[in-house]
Amino acid sequence: MAGESPGTAERQKEPAETPEQPAPEAPDPTGTPERPEEAPAQPERPEPVQPARPAEAPARPEAPPKPPADAPAQPAPLDLLAQLTNRTPPPPSASRTVARRLKIWSPLVLLLAVLLGTVQLVRPLPDPKFVVAGNPYTFTGEAFAMPWPGEGQAAAEVVGVGSLGTYGERKPVPTASVAKVMTAYVILKDHPLKAGEEGERITIDATAAKEAGAQEESRVEVSEGQDYTQFQMLQMLLIPSGNNIARQLARWDAGSEDAFVKKMNEAARELGMDDTTYTDPSGLDASTVSTAVDQVELAREVMKNDALRTIVKMPNADVPGLPDRIYNNNDDLLVTNPGGLGIKTGSSGPAGGALMWAAKRTIEGKERLIVGATMAQRQAGSDDANAHLKVVKERSYKMIKAVQDALVPATVVRKGDVVGHVDDGLGGRTPVVATRDLRAVGWGGLKAQLELTDGGKGIPREAKAGTEVGALAVGTGPGRAQVPVALRKDMAAPGAGAKLTRLG
Repeated sequence: MAGESPGTAERQKEPAETPEQPAPEAPDPTGTPERPEEAPAQPERPEPVQPARPAEAPARPEAPPKPPADAPAQPAPLDLLAQLTNRTPPPPSASRTVARRLKIWSPLVLLLAVLLGTVQLVRPLPDPKFVVAGNPYTFTGEAFAMPWPGEGQAAAEVVGVGSLGTYGERKPVPTASVAKVMTAYVILKDHPLKAGEEGERITIDATAAKEAGAQEESRVEVSEGQDYTQFQMLQMLLIPSGNNIARQLARWDAGSEDAFVKKMNEAARELGMDDTTYTDPSGLDASTVSTAVDQVELAREVMKNDALRTIVKMPNADVPGLPDRIYNNNDDLLVTNPGGLGIKTGSSGPAGGALMWAAKRTIEGKERLIVGATMAQRQAGSDDANAHLKVVKERSYKMIKAVQDALVPATVVRKGDVVGHVDDGLGGRTPVVATRDLRAVGWGGLKAQLELTDGGKGIPREAKAGTEVGALAVGTGPGRAQVPVALRKDMAAPGAGAKLTRLG
């Protein structure tokens, strides 16, 4: 057209801007595509010329259109991945079950094993202990038979060797003056005396002086106001068996006889004399009772005391201040038997004849102590206490002589013999040997028990061969024979393997 600007004509010939197309809809899940309706054609109109405008900042990208409300939800990426990779599990089988359980439990079992192993390694080790090898040693020769009294009760032992047995029913019977041994024991327990000492001085009171005139019981003629040493009072107590002296000592020591009797019973319990009851310090009361077994316990303890041992073996004594020499009621027994050592007689109507006795025999240069007690012995058809006393001394002498004659020495173990081993408690055993011959005393038929002991020092966990680690003992109680024992080979401490596999 004439007069039109070429630029304008060219712009008019340009096609109209393509209208903005809506975002494609999500595909129909049924698989049937929907065709959008065609928009009606619009007539072309020339665009008016727009003045030039400065360059605008690029438009921000539009947010993606929201899907229609009725469109199905899209799965999350992880869910989609699971759908793509998920497979149907294989059918169950025993092998797959076992494999699955192994995967689950193996780490737990391994952890538990590590924990248990750590506990086994760090927990304290058991104390090593000795184990004796072999059987008890049996003394050869004819089996010893004790000539028991035939009535009442009796018991005897060789100190450091063992019991010679018992006779009769073990029931408490009256002790008579044998109770004075406990009186002396308590006095020396409260007021000890060393060998050769006289001790404190004791003043005779009016009661003791009055009782000195009693004709129905044994007593010592003392006067009020006299002073005697403790040792002299014990002589008067045990040699002529003064009842008034027993009561005087009780009052001097405890303030009253009842208080002293309480001490006597406490001492009996301490010594294990469970069948013994004291009701007076002299033994005159028939309610003071004991057994032969209990009195042997006391005899063994009494003979450890030098002062008492000195007194009880005296056949007689001269005590300054007394009108006459005092004589021991077992004087004839001591004189008849060279090895006799006392200890104390007792006799009364209720008790019959009673005797706590001691004797010795020297073998291979060592004195062997024999102690015993014979109780409730009676002269048939007699009510005389002195007759009962004669019977108990005769029967006790037969027992003493028989034991002295039966004792023989023997080599129980020879140097170098394996006598046992050290058990470390975890399976380790190290043999031990005697370092010299073990000599002991016994009688025919005696089965001598052997014991390994550490002497209270403890057994080491490791040591070189030849190290002395304890002793081998034979017999019972103090004075038993023993020799040192040493390791036959090196003893090593338990290793890690032993610690891990221990059960106890």
